[in-house]
Amino acid sequence: MGITKTDFMRGMQCPKMLWLDKHRPKLKVIPPEIQERLDAGNAFGDRAMGMFGPYEEMTVFRPGTTVPDKAAMVRRTQEHLEAGTPVICEAAFMDYNNYCAADILRRTDRGYDLYEVKNAPEVRPQFVRDAAFQYYIIRRCHVKLGRVFLVLHNEDESDPFRTVDITAEVRPLYKWINDNIWELNRLQKQREELMTKPGAQCTEPYACWYYAYCHGGQEPGGETRTL
Repeated sequence: MGITKTDFMRGMQCPKMLWLDKHRPKLKVIPPEIQERLDAGNAFGDRAMGMFGPYEEMTVFRPGTTVPDKAAMVRRTQEHLEAGTPVICEAAFMDYNNYCAADILRRTDRGYDLYEVKNAPEVRPQFVRDAAFQYYIIRRCHVKLGRVFLVLHNEDESDPFRTVDITAEVRPLYKWINDNIWELNRLQKQREELMTKPGAQCTEPYACWYYAYCHGGQEPGGETRTL
């Protein structure tokens, strides 16, 4: 089944969140204000693709859908890496079915630098962990990486992109990623629902889409769920 970057981040916030994603996704409720922030983040990411000039985007969809074709994206990325494409966006990598798509790879004399785009004004711990997951997968795919950056949102819209070098924070997390990714792989395949008590993880660092379900809210069909 494998773990994606999103799976990892959600699973590390709460393993039950990851389990529900895989087994009972219809229970999720995304509030309109959260969806607006997600859409704004996607739009900011699209803008950032051109911050270094011309680029090649790796996104490929399955025929007739808006579902990314991960295998095709991985193959396309490999072709552009071998060709030495200067700027690659949504560069896709897979290692033992664990997957990530990097926002921006920029070629340097050291190989490629990695840029993770966040529609936020400052560095947050979860952003570093997000980038560290990508660093882990890409390194395991034998790509030579130099530095790792966050691209943040400047207040000045005439110059909206601000880069912060987080290489020193990312590299030590390699072992932490490796220690946890295989356990999350195991947990998401578990048949029995994980019975995790509600707590701080329900809202930090992100509000959980299953909050109502885990807090005695109504399931689809009107049945009340109580943990």
